[in-house]
Amino acid sequence: AMRRKNWSPNERDMGVVVPIHNAVNEECWRRILEWEAMHERYKLPFDRHDWTVDRCGKQVTYVIDFYGGAPQAGSPVSFFIDVRPSLTMGGLIDRCKMLWRLGRWQ
Repeated sequence: AMRRKNWSPNERDMGVVVPIHNAVNEECWRRILEWEAMHERYKLPFDRHDWTVDRCGKQVTYVIDFYGGAPQAGSPVSFFIDVRPSLTMGGLIDRCKMLWRLGRWQ
């Protein structure tokens, strides 16, 4: 993200940058949960990220939600990851294409 914004931090700066980044993420998530409290009909993810990729010169954003999973024997962690394109016209078209491709269009 910092490179995308044309910043070039040094490794020694990360001791300051990472805690600030984490604090901002936590506060943003707290505020999202305030909004989501109005819609308590499903279990909320415990974390959310937006990733942006360069698709041949076009910036495409994906939304990634992390949910806690049921404990599994022999596995130290259990989680579910939901990844999908953001809600843009292109993202909606890609979502439909993926549903069709995976045979879930029914």
